[in-house]
Amino acid sequence: MVKNAGEAKILITNDDGIYSAGIRASYEAVKDLGKVYVVAPAVQMSGVGRSISIMEPIRVSHIVFNGMEGYAVDGTPTDSVVIGIFKVIGELPDLVISGINLGENVSTESVTTSGTVCAALEAATQGSPAIAISQQTSSSEKFEFVFRPSDFTMAKKVLRKVARKVLEKGMPDGVDVLNVNVPAKAEKIEFEVTRLARNLYRTRVEERIDPRGRSYYWINGVEVSTAEPGTDIRALRSGKVSITPLTLDMTAFSGMNAVKEWLYD
Repeated sequence: MVKNAGEAKILITNDDGIYSAGIRASYEAVKDLGKVYVVAPAVQMSGVGRSISIMEPIRVSHIVFNGMEGYAVDGTPTDSVVIGIFKVIGELPDLVISGINLGENVSTESVTTSGTVCAALEAATQGSPAIAISQQTSSSEKFEFVFRPSDFTMAKKVLRKVARKVLEKGMPDGVDVLNVNVPAKAEKIEFEVTRLARNLYRTRVEERIDPRGRSYYWINGVEVSTAEPGTDIRALRSGKVSITPLTLDMTAFSGMNAVKEWLYD
């Protein structure tokens, strides 16, 4: 056993901001599993990936919000993890939880652009086991800037179960992050261990004209309609909780010999 319930140090962060209802739900789900520290961006930081503030100072404010104590970081989710580990806690936590995010984080697109997932990747790089957890929501509910109550009942149960397993058993060999996605509506909790789909969105760029007659652009996308069996998108759309084991090593080992042949042919 890695840690008994109540002994662990748990760091919670997100990319929706410290005033998001999702981070409060995470806190409620695991607050009795150990000493919980909440360190998260002061404002909405979705889509910043693993950006880190190395060219400007970071300010941190101690807050108490709806009975939850935490630290609001004037920076990115990655900044929040670094500040949480090295300044707030002062040592590696036994578990880092990023989320509960408002909106699913599935496919290779999301794991490289999502601040939620990338915060978990940063925690794993530092040496802590990490869980990124997201709940499927409608487009209108994503990217909220203020506290907005939502039903996280299922997501909280899923998070508590997965967090307890990680604290008790540690991560499986070769796994650095568990990327968990919870369906918006399901009658019961059903898990599926999945792989990353290639794409969630078909990218498009919308051009508009400002009042001075100059062009500006919105990057957005339309969700792909199909998803292969075994992928995170397929599981989520089937009403299942998708759990995708992630590794920090992005090396494409299967292509190494081909690259060598190119270089030495």
